Amino acid sequence: MQSDQPAPQTIDEYIAGFPDDVQQILQQIRQTIREAAPDAQETISYQMPTFTLHGNLVHFAAFKKHIGFYPVPSGIEAFKEELAGYVGGKGSVQFPLNQPMPYDLIRRIVTFRVAETLARAEAKRRKK
Repeated sequence: MQSDQPAPQTIDEYIAGFPDDVQQILQQIRQTIREAAPDAQETISYQMPTFTLHGNLVHFAAFKKHIGFYPVPSGIEAFKEELAGYVGGKGSVQFPLNQPMPYDLIRRIVTFRVAETLARAEAKRRKK
């Protein structure tokens, strides 16, 4: 995304700020998340595309050489063996743009996060 552009207000605006090849990847990631989390809402948080479901579900962002994917620490921990080949941190992973994007892995991580988030929301509801 170009730094002289205003901060995007929607995921469409965010994606439009990138070259066509990166836009295609971002749209496919967005679609993958939508399919895995059909009840999640789209927003921009931390200037990144974000899906929420009873709080933040996942974020993603494009950079010069990779896509950053942010499923919070539990999402990384649950898939640490499959993510071992990627650069990452406590709650993030980098998928290089010069390699095939692991859409199936992204889908499975989002599905895990949906189940985790819904279970947490149900536990809170039962406490009340």
